Amino acid sequence: MPQQRGRGLGVGAGLVAALAFATSGPMVKPLLAAGWTPGAAICARLLLGTLLLAGPVVWTLRGRWHTLLEEWRLVLVFGLLGVAAASTCYFLAVDRLPVAVALLVEYTGPLLLIGWSWLGTRRAPSRLTLVGAALATGGLALVLDLTGTLTLDPVGLAFALAAAVGNAAYFALTARPTTLPPVALAGTGMAVGALAVVLVTAAGVLPFAAPDVRVDLLGTSVPWVVPLLVVGAVPTAFGFGISAVSVRLLGERVASFLALSEVLFAVLLAWLLLHETPLPVQLVGAVLVVAGVATVRRGADLDGRTGAATAVTEPSAPDVPTDVPTDVPTDVTPDPRDVDTVGAIS
Repeated sequence: MPQQRGRGLGVGAGLVAALAFATSGPMVKPLLAAGWTPGAAICARLLLGTLLLAGPVVWTLRGRWHTLLEEWRLVLVFGLLGVAAASTCYFLAVDRLPVAVALLVEYTGPLLLIGWSWLGTRRAPSRLTLVGAALATGGLALVLDLTGTLTLDPVGLAFALAAAVGNAAYFALTARPTTLPPVALAGTGMAVGALAVVLVTAAGVLPFAAPDVRVDLLGTSVPWVVPLLVVGAVPTAFGFGISAVSVRLLGERVASFLALSEVLFAVLLAWLLLHETPLPVQLVGAVLVVAGVATVRRGADLDGRTGAATAVTEPSAPDVPTDVPTDVPTDVTPDPRDVDTVGAIS
């Protein structure tokens, strides 16, 4: 029952995070159309998100700052790949592609995770997992309308694929066993990502322009600070924080496929806010993606049961008498994964 409650909490947190993340594209695209460059938008987003997460990070690390020093490598790689690369490449893709298309290409990351796990462990996933991945891939092809008349910018697609690599790194690194609380990992990694993007922008790799303009949003004209505050608070500070908890509770595979629901939320928001009406074939593709997510979720359960069954068939240790004296000292080293679970809900 506690495990089921933990999974339920993880699914709920994942859906809330997906909805929060989905506001990013529809909010930032009008800002880019008004004259802001992706470099300026991502710098402002990550800096604001870092400030908003500073308080929760300090609170979760109270009394255990040593864990941050012990896990500095994880924080560094997470910030560079899972935050800076994924966010920057996604914004560059959104500047050239419809929001839903850019987002769904980015979320081919879960397929990369399955392939990486298969290659690393030399153990094939269950057939159900592979069927779910195939459904999600077919849905992606329909959303991209590969056989239709939809014209997509190849450079934008390249940026979206690069964002997919960062997306896969985000889920893989967040799910790693660590004593660092998930919110602390999200906040400190965001600080690293923000610093990296600022340095890259200062070096001239990313163009920087942040004019004082008004932005068309929800049928009205608002100052540029309005969409920027929404992007910094909702999909960045709140989204990354709650998503980190979800990944820690569900594991990288299930959480990454559950995050595909962000695409559906983004389609609806782009439809309402940007009038980017999806084609009928794209709606069918979105349904297939959702079906693939559900199938992969069932396949992950099957993989877990298969792993458990395999462990039971291994040679067992000799029988140990049950009448062990109570005064015999025992040293029990806690499993780091148990510490993760405690940290995830603290």
